[in-house]
Amino acid sequence: MSTNKLLAFWNHPADPKTVHFWALTFKWGISIANIADFSNYNIKNWNLFSVNFAMARTGLYQLSRKIKQDYFSESTEIEATAMQES
Repeated sequence: MSTNKLLAFWNHPADPKTVHFWALTFKWGISIANIADFSNYNIKNWNLFSVNFAMARTGLYQLSRKIKQDYFSESTEIEATAMQES
């Protein structure tokens, strides 16, 4: 790795000095560990299962909110109508 790329990575707003970098890193670790547990066909680690279940539920909830806002929101319809009129 060149020095410039390393410095750019280190000084990025979401660099390893911030929680934003490590939170995503650990979430990936949890997801990979969960996939590895699938090969056992039984749930041995209930704590890991519960964390992944909660993460899946909150992720699906946030996704449903985004879909609702983007496709079923009244303000979206008003904006679309206003853009068509102009």
